[in-house]
Amino acid sequence: MESSEILNIINRGESSRVQFKERMPHIDSMAHELIAFSNSEGGMIIFGVSDKTGELNGLNFQEIASANSQLANIASNNILPPIFVETETVTVNGNNLIVVTVPQGIDKPYKDRSGNIFMKNGSDKRKVTSNAEIARLLQRGEYIYADEIPVHGSSISDIDMDKFKAFVKKRYERSLSELDVPLSQILENLSLAKDGMLTLAGLLLFGENRQKFRPILTVQCVTVDDTVITCDTYTDIEPPIEGTLNMIFDMTMGFINRNMQKIPENEGFNSHCKWEIPKRVFEEFIINALIHRDYFIPSTIKIFIFRDRVEIVSPGKLPNSLTIGNIKNGISVVRNPVLHSIAKDILPFVGLGSGISRAFSLYPDIVIENKTDTEQFKVTIMRGVKHENQNNNNQKTGGIANEL
Repeated sequence: MESSEILNIINRGESSRVQFKERMPHIDSMAHELIAFSNSEGGMIIFGVSDKTGELNGLNFQEIASANSQLANIASNNILPPIFVETETVTVNGNNLIVVTVPQGIDKPYKDRSGNIFMKNGSDKRKVTSNAEIARLLQRGEYIYADEIPVHGSSISDIDMDKFKAFVKKRYERSLSELDVPLSQILENLSLAKDGMLTLAGLLLFGENRQKFRPILTVQCVTVDDTVITCDTYTDIEPPIEGTLNMIFDMTMGFINRNMQKIPENEGFNSHCKWEIPKRVFEEFIINALIHRDYFIPSTIKIFIFRDRVEIVSPGKLPNSLTIGNIKNGISVVRNPVLHSIAKDILPFVGLGSGISRAFSLYPDIVIENKTDTEQFKVTIMRGVKHENQNNNNQKTGGIANEL
């Protein structure tokens, strides 16, 4: 790493990805710093810099050798499971600094030898004590998946049998009775039930009274005749949309349908109308939110239809090392494998990672944000934008799409 680059980083100060240390702290304290970076997004620790003033106080030869040895020992022996760090000595304005790069861990959660878990909290760190947070870390380490966890209080009798029979018939081309396998065994084989209880996937896909067990897992929709939300600008608002995933999908698409401008494809009163933004764009992003949201986070999916844009906000940042560039190129990491597997027989969902790239090909004026600070994935679809692939008759109908 170039000295000028390091100096620029130092001048910007500490952050959730950068920490300064003048000298090597106590072994336990150093272990906690490395654990916090590994359990979060990874980052960099620069030795030889005051965390109070940012002033440089370079290390001598013996200090550099000692720090490297201690870092290797801490990473291997004081952190469970062990982590790997990369160190580099860089001279900046005559000061020898050690730059320690800590990658985001793939075996989360990382702990100290007493079992304590730490995560970054801005430029500082904090101990993790919440069961929900620990569960999310386990999920990111691919130890557990939210959709495979049994829902306590539920039972196989909570299955909507009509929906499940229709699914079985579509998937296996035979009726449930023709399969001649006990219902409980089929459900367990599909990871829709465990120990006599429905898993979260079983509840979300086939639960007859889903809201009784997970009332927060809904979709909230609101339309605003403005570019910001104020109480007096609501033009359409829907009670939280409940039910199984296919019901939620249909009702959410219905809400969007009644709030989208319709543009005639040809001249004449009987001309077929299409949405100002292709319907398929919304289908892809709504399905993506329902299948790939983080179900460990007790929050709703939110859809805001503004005068100039539509926002779809789902709980959970992108999992592990997935980036916005990855998903635009069709690369995906499955967060909820049971939902992902079965939704193809219930929703208009292909499951090949091509949905988002398809949406961009249909309508490029979309902005995706991976909001790591608030644990949200946000999609903004701009309105009132005309593209070459949209029907030229927009001009003949008064430019409806451009008046929004």
